[in-house]
Amino acid sequence: MAKSTPTRDSIKKRTINYMKELGTYKIQYNQVVEVYSDMLYQYNILSKKFEEEGFEATIDTEKSGGKKSPILASLENLRKDIGTYSDRLMLNAKTYNAEIEQPKKEKSVFARLLEGQT
Repeated sequence: MAKSTPTRDSIKKRTINYMKELGTYKIQYNQVVEVYSDMLYQYNILSKKFEEEGFEATIDTEKSGGKKSPILASLENLRKDIGTYSDRLMLNAKTYNAEIEQPKKEKSVFARLLEGQT
């Protein structure tokens, strides 16, 4: 039994839930989340179609022996864009750690003096 493709709305809700769990969600990000969700939806649809067509990587043309399948080219572009958007939304470990887990800064001499540490 084939798994059904998630809807745009379910992808958006799931993305917002992930961001809330990570503590990175702000309502101002909704427009970016909308675009990200739409790209994931398109990616899922095209992936399914690519599979149904037997993962044809090239298509025959009149002028050449073949060129990259338009579906494959679209999938590749979507992968890059999804990666960029997931970075912006801090949905992957690399960007999340870089933004959230800042290195501890050493206290200034003045701060240590006030705390009586010098």
